[in-house]
Amino acid sequence: MTEIQHPESVERFRAALKEHGADGDVVRLDDNAHTAQAAAEGLGITRGQIANSLVFLADGEPVLVMSSGGHRVDTDKVSAAFGGKKITKANADDVRAATGYVIGGVSPVGLATELPTLVDNDLAQYETIWSAGGHPAYVYQTTFSELVRMTGGTPADVGE
Repeated sequence: MTEIQHPESVERFRAALKEHGADGDVVRLDDNAHTAQAAAEGLGITRGQIANSLVFLADGEPVLVMSSGGHRVDTDKVSAAFGGKKITKANADDVRAATGYVIGGVSPVGLATELPTLVDNDLAQYETIWSAGGHPAYVYQTTFSELVRMTGGTPADVGE
């Protein structure tokens, strides 16, 4: 039997899952899932069950927001959660430097640097949620409580 070779970023993500004692499935989609809608369609789930890994800059320092794909992030709420810091969207270079992943493949764990993290309370309504698995074509099944535990994140209201 031939062992499947995964991209290095996916292997890094899988190793981080193991370190966190997580046991969900890492799945390769047929197409890259650069958007919550594409990932949801590929999995046959609602867009709200997708946990987007979004990197913002809080007063110039990277932070991670795990947001439900069912809505946009309200940066005023993110600012309030981070003590009133000015919030701007990180560019692709900032995302890669802070996480080690490309946009569309940013996973919640296995990051290049540990980031302060918010986890969208809207994700708690779903029995299972899915996040990126280190590459735009890979996703990971998890739960809200596991996501909070693995990231050390703070549950927060971040949606518009």
